[in-house]
Amino acid sequence: MILPSATPSEITPAGVRTALLLREEIALLDLRHEAEFATGHPLFAANMTAGRIALEAEARLPRKDVPIVVYDNGEGLVSAARESLARLGYVNVRELAGGLKAWAASGYELFQDVNSYAKAFGELVESRRHTPSLPAEDVAALISSGADIAILDVRRFDEYATMNIPGSVSVPGAELVLRAAKAAPDPATTIVVNCAGRTRSIIGTQSLINAGVPNKVVALRNGTIGWTLARHTLEHGANRRGAIGTFDGAANNARDVAYRAGVRRLGAPDFAALEAQAGRTLYRFDVRDAEEYAAGHLKGFRHYAGGQLVQEIDMAAPVRGARIVLTDDKGIRADMTASWLAQMSWEVYVLDGGYDGSLETGAPAMVPKPDPAQRYRRPYEGTDVSAEKMQAYLDWEFGLVEQLRRDGTHGFFVI
Repeated sequence: MILPSATPSEITPAGVRTALLLREEIALLDLRHEAEFATGHPLFAANMTAGRIALEAEARLPRKDVPIVVYDNGEGLVSAARESLARLGYVNVRELAGGLKAWAASGYELFQDVNSYAKAFGELVESRRHTPSLPAEDVAALISSGADIAILDVRRFDEYATMNIPGSVSVPGAELVLRAAKAAPDPATTIVVNCAGRTRSIIGTQSLINAGVPNKVVALRNGTIGWTLARHTLEHGANRRGAIGTFDGAANNARDVAYRAGVRRLGAPDFAALEAQAGRTLYRFDVRDAEEYAAGHLKGFRHYAGGQLVQEIDMAAPVRGARIVLTDDKGIRADMTASWLAQMSWEVYVLDGGYDGSLETGAPAMVPKPDPAQRYRRPYEGTDVSAEKMQAYLDWEFGLVEQLRRDGTHGFFVI
């Protein structure tokens, strides 16, 4: 697709909105530093700082003729960014006419924070499915009374090790259905799912419910933020990891969840045919943990743990309207991850098999981290965030469903 333009090198905000509504491929790139990006951006904008294009573009924008739209907020970043993209071979790059100011002047929504549309989707899931949760006071009372509960922390392990709910075990998001039965083998045990704030605990809790786990499952409402605001103590330096153990029917149930969400399955010939379609962007993600990936993975697949992929899909796949193929030697993680991406209106596939052939080895590719001074400090990071900032973050999340309604471009659904 060649985007309609205001001039040969520009596209209007209305043109971008039309492409999003029609589910056409488009990468809308905000060129500012992440801290500025977090102050406000279009729902499906992806942050790619102008000075990091050479580091990030080829991994995040795998098709050189994909329609790209770049913008800033008057900082003068566009010309250099277009030159950087041109040097890398990108041939369909436009500027958002009038930049971010024109987007806002057109009456279109600006979303704060990072990973905004995944967080908005999580709030939509809770509002549609009434995902059960308990406040920090109730969970603390269960812990102190010795109740039969298992607290599963679905964040990255490094986040968990920094601070965690006392007694909790690290089971990163997409691992839940694969590992819940080991953490809570007795169906009478209540499973409490927590993250730092809201999104990952909502998605994790609903994942277990959707997959038919026999246990009662609840989210810790507002995660470690809610725990901290309620003045409860956190642990630091924990290293407990959940082991693999599935409940009866878990694999079939996960596949059924993916089917109900509209996920399609691919064998090797189908996958080869999809790869041959050069006119579409195709993302390939291995959603297992990093150690499994390093030990042996399919050629051409990038590592992105499934729970984080759902949370950070704008970072992993900035081309809205692209195709996504997921792989996982055990199947459950790919199925559950795919089910959520499909509900976020992605065209997503799960590749069956492939692990009985030759595999590549090696740790996931890493991109140098940005300067900490230019990075947005999440209100749930670290142990020194003020209560006021944490509460303001929660208040913002509570308003996301209404903001999605006003924006009108998302196309999300909830099974």
